[in-house]
This record gives sequence, structure tokens and C-alpha cells, in this order.
Amino acid sequence: MGKIKCKKQEPLDHRDYFAQYQGLIPDYLEFLECLKKNHRQYFCINTLKIKTLEEKERLLTALKQQNIHFEPVKEVPYFYRVVNNEEVSLGNLEEYSLGLIHSMTLASSLPVIALEPKPGDLILDLCAAPGGKTCLMAILTQDKATVVANDKRVDRLTALVANLKRLGVASAITTRYRGEQFPFGVPFNKILVDAPCSGEGRYRVGLEGEILYQKGQGRANLQSIQKGLLVRAFDLLAPGGVLVYSTCTINPKENEEVVDYLLRKRQAKLIDWNSPLPYQEGVTEWEGKPYHPDLKLTKRYYTHKIDAVGFFVAKIIKLT
Repeated sequence: MGKIKCKKQEPLDHRDYFAQYQGLIPDYLEFLECLKKNHRQYFCINTLKIKTLEEKERLLTALKQQNIHFEPVKEVPYFYRVVNNEEVSLGNLEEYSLGLIHSMTLASSLPVIALEPKPGDLILDLCAAPGGKTCLMAILTQDKATVVANDKRVDRLTALVANLKRLGVASAITTRYRGEQFPFGVPFNKILVDAPCSGEGRYRVGLEGEILYQKGQGRANLQSIQKGLLVRAFDLLAPGGVLVYSTCTINPKENEEVVDYLLRKRQAKLIDWNSPLPYQEGVTEWEGKPYHPDLKLTKRYYTHKIDAVGFFVAKIIKLT
């Protein structure tokens, strides 16, 4: 029997693909131009290991001596922007291996900032791997919250555990469940659902205008998975608890429409929060389909406006 040949996915032209969002994205031509650049690198200082001003200065000096040029992100504590982006590989640094710094896109801090983790909180990170947001929660709470970091895949859990160990996080408990089937028990007062998505906020463009990053593109069941995760997370939440839903995609069907589904199924309420980075309000209609008017309280982040991966963030409370 001959081998079955898989049809090779044709590259997408970015101008054709993103045309559907032309009326949604501000300064659209600037956005298209930005797609030609590599993602900006960022790192945050791990205050679980770097605890004094003197230790921080020694760390920053050591990085500068390795020809790493960076500047603080004034709006987001502990984060630094790499200026000589093309010349640096943060993951190869000894300081990274020792857990003194952690490399993650600036936009990944936004769902955690919206969640506002505090010492003593019981938090569920439902789709946690590879663990950047879990680790940031530990840093922001001085490792004094309890974070249940869940993921369904063993390989991703391996990366998650490695990051927790490298950064010295002691407050996290790892679990392996399908997010839609996470078991009920003691209710959480805060939950993060950083959902799997089509990843459009990460897309970059090659020399011929083709989209280089297409992870998740074409998965027909993405929206169903996202809805299942969000409803389950809400049901795991204590009354008065806070739920943050986020993706790194632009598509309203994976963003506002998923949150709209929750608002119509449960006693959920969208709330505003203070964003440290510029954003656009969420949409209340897409392709002729109206959404709940409170969807304007959700926040859209575009790569050309924040110099980082594009993101969507919604903050929700459980009324009863």
C-alpha cells in the first residue's frame, strides 16, 4: 500500500488574511508594517531570588557586561525591554538558567495584572503551561498565594515544572486535567483561563508577505474548547470571585463571542480594570452578530501599539 500524502498547507498572505480585521485594528497600515519585525524580547526580574536593591544592581550590571542593552518598562513592575533585540538570546544566559530572570512577552503580564493576585489567594491557572503567568503570580504575591497550575498535556507539564523549579516557586501545585473537566472541590477565589487559540497576535510575516506563524490556524473546534473552559472555570469560582479570560488572538469569535456566551449562560458580570498599556475597547458586534453591550469593558491589545504580542483580556466576577 502506498503512503498517504498529506496536503501541504499553503502559506497565507498577510494582506489577504488580515483584511477581515481592517475596520477593527487602529492604524491598520502601521499594524501590517509591524508584522515584518521580529517579536520584541522582554524579561522580568525574579524577586523570589533577587530580593535586595544591591542584588538587583549586580544582576543588571552582569547583563550589561554581556552586551545586553535593555530599558525598564515603567508601566509594568519588574519588566525590562531588550533594545538590541536581534543580538540577544535570553534563554542561553546563565542568569536565566539560575532563575534570576524569566523571559516572557510583555503582553503575558496583562492577564495576571488584571487578576490582581494577593498573598493568601487560592488561584487556579487552568491552562498554565509553560508556566510564565503562574510564576509571575508567585512573584507578585511573594510566593504567598496558593496557585493550582493545571495543564492536560504531560509534555507541557514537564516544561511548567521545570520553570517553577528554576525560578524557585514553592506556592504552586501542578495538576493534570482536561480544563473542561477540572474537578469540583474547594472553590477558588481567582481563576485565570489563558485559553488555547489561533494565536493571531503572534503572527509574523516573511519576505514574500507570507504568514510565518500559523499555530492553531484552521482548528474547527477552538471556539467550542474556549467556551467549555470558560464555563467550567466560572463554575469552579467562589461567589464574588474573579475570573480572567485571555487569548493572544484578534478574532472576535474566540474573544468577545466566547465571553458573550458565558454572560448569557451564567450569572457573570464584566468589570473594568486599570490597564498599564494602551488598548482598544472590545467589540459589541461582529459580522452582523450583536454581543452583550458590556463587552466594551474587555480590552484588545495590538502588537504595533504595545511593541509586544497582541492580546485580549476580559475580567469577570461571579455574582452569586
